[in-house]
Amino acid sequence: MSTFAKAKGSRGKVATPGKMSRSQKAGLQFPVGRISRFMRHGKYAERVGAGAPVYLSSVLEYLAAELLELAGNAAKDFKKSRILPRHIQLAVRNDEELNRLMADAIISNGGAVPFIHQALLPTGPKEEVDQEL
Repeated sequence: MSTFAKAKGSRGKVATPGKMSRSQKAGLQFPVGRISRFMRHGKYAERVGAGAPVYLSSVLEYLAAELLELAGNAAKDFKKSRILPRHIQLAVRNDEELNRLMADAIISNGGAVPFIHQALLPTGPKEEVDQEL
């Protein structure tokens, strides 16, 4: 007998499963209810649809996961087990789409992205060519 079925001889309502948050229903980690509250109290619009905070939560969760993956790879390249602002800066600036999205953002303690102009790099050993005139 399942836990949701009525027991034999019992009266009243059928036992319902426990309450599920909107984040759980959508399979998200980011809080749908909190984002919904921010959207309502922020007065971005007079009314907010039911699907809008779910969609916004999923987009924010995707961006966070993408950024954390790239920053984790940068930390691993430096043989570090902790993600630092420098790793986030390198992850954002080396990814074309994230760089465009966060073009005006300043990451504190991020440093500068290393770049050496091609003309300043030393050239390889020059081969001497015999010139016969």
